[in-house]
Amino acid sequence: MKDEIAAIILAAGKGERMKSSLPKVLHPVCSRPMLGYVMDLVSELKIKKFTVVLGYGYSQVKDFLKPKTGTVIQKQLLGTADAVKRVLPSLKSFHGAVLVLYGDNPLLKKETIEKLIKRHVESKAAATLLTASIEKPFGYGRILRDKYSSICGIVEEKDADDFQKGIKEINTGIVCFDKDKLLESLKYVKPNNVKKEYYLTDVTAILYKNGDLVESVEIPDINEALGINSRGELAQANKIMQRRIQDGWMKDGVTIVDPDSTFISYGVKIGRDTTIYPFTVIEKDVKIGFRCFIGPFAHLRPGTRLDNNVSVGNFIEVARSRIAGKTRVKHFGYIGDTNIGRSVNIGAGTVTANYDGKTKNVTQIGDRAFIGSDTILVAPVKIGKGAKTGAGSVVTRGKNVADNSVVVGVPAKPLKKQG
Repeated sequence: MKDEIAAIILAAGKGERMKSSLPKVLHPVCSRPMLGYVMDLVSELKIKKFTVVLGYGYSQVKDFLKPKTGTVIQKQLLGTADAVKRVLPSLKSFHGAVLVLYGDNPLLKKETIEKLIKRHVESKAAATLLTASIEKPFGYGRILRDKYSSICGIVEEKDADDFQKGIKEINTGIVCFDKDKLLESLKYVKPNNVKKEYYLTDVTAILYKNGDLVESVEIPDINEALGINSRGELAQANKIMQRRIQDGWMKDGVTIVDPDSTFISYGVKIGRDTTIYPFTVIEKDVKIGFRCFIGPFAHLRPGTRLDNNVSVGNFIEVARSRIAGKTRVKHFGYIGDTNIGRSVNIGAGTVTANYDGKTKNVTQIGDRAFIGSDTILVAPVKIGKGAKTGAGSVVTRGKNVADNSVVVGVPAKPLKKQG
């Protein structure tokens, strides 16, 4: 069935209400551009023939896409019907169904679109709309039905009369078309009088007038079809996606003590039996092993790697660092660009001073080292296996500490044995 489906992803809009120079579809949801989720959806559906319509900031969006992704540029943003029309010449020899998706709909689920496609194919409809019924449909286009309950059109909120505004069935924008019926209908779409744009929603009424069947599938949760047009809607999408991410990890054996105060980015890896305490932020490109303890108030930044049985506790920030198994970093501090060995104790207040104003430098801490409270390690520097630093020590740049030795003071020097 998937070979009979082509997809068009509309990603040309600027997103005026976002008030941003960044193209709308590149705004992140849980640290990933929202367009990425839509591309994942197409991949999960195994749709091989798809095209992304680009417009505002097209070079930025194209850089995000995979090199061989098919794209069309809508140089003038003349509406959704115009955008779809620009793709159809590349589908000249294709006569199946065309699925229209939007780059600002990151929350759609595979099962929902599969149901839409199945209904479309089985009913042999000219178009199958994804609709929803909501109590307060303000801002959405309303689905119009005739006296036989057949879909006969879509009216936008601004054009609706009082009766139409009372309709609770709304249009999500997601639709599956018979390609040949779509191509023919687009010839009759007229530009909007105000913006001079061509709306894809007008195709529904054109198909109905031609006697073609327009079907629908109702989505149970309108949040799944949330289109992001403002910073408020972006925050709402982040909250929904965040809960999905956390639910996935909890089902896979990770304990999240308080999901409402925890943030985990898309693409993070976490091992089973790890516990994440409240007010913890885990950014993208972080990998956490089995049976770790994270937080509360921990911040794991990109490039962090924690092996099994690692504890990263209160008010710790870790960036671009690897911490080996059975190591403890329990109390406030900063670990940046650091490789820490196994069974190391990092005392409270420890800072790896990795930045010299020009370059990020690396700190190496060997297995079984003991770093005393309030130690500052000025990178680049190496602390040997089994070595110890006294509380408040400052190990300066390049002053490596030998295996099994003890250093103390400012600057740190080897502790002399008492005779």
